[in-house]
Amino acid sequence: MAYKILVVDDDKDIIEVLKNRLTREGYEPVVAYDGQEALEKLTETNPDVILLDLMMPKLNGFEVLKEIREKHKDKWRPVMIMSAQDELASLEKCYNMEADHYLTKPCEMEKVLRGIRTMISLIPARI
Repeated sequence: MAYKILVVDDDKDIIEVLKNRLTREGYEPVVAYDGQEALEKLTETNPDVILLDLMMPKLNGFEVLKEIREKHKDKWRPVMIMSAQDELASLEKCYNMEADHYLTKPCEMEKVLRGIRTMISLIPARI
């Protein structure tokens, strides 16, 4: 069974790179290009891990994270933030909103994959 990874970013190039690499690594990527689409895909596909950008149209990453933590409590869904925002205030806000990991763009693919593997390894402990 392949783990589903919801990749949320409004940058089509980033989505394409992540989608291709995740597929090669044996994951099942699901993509969304804005915050509203992310919430729809979350409900439709029930992903195991979410990679979430902060600056997006319709709903930003903070709004999406808030919605996930408030309205999707049926299971723990690790949320990894991937953002160009590198200010301490953004990092603190994300962790205060229960983000599980924060990577600053541009980020190395190996760090993304290591983060995903770590989040997946924690799933059994959070059930």
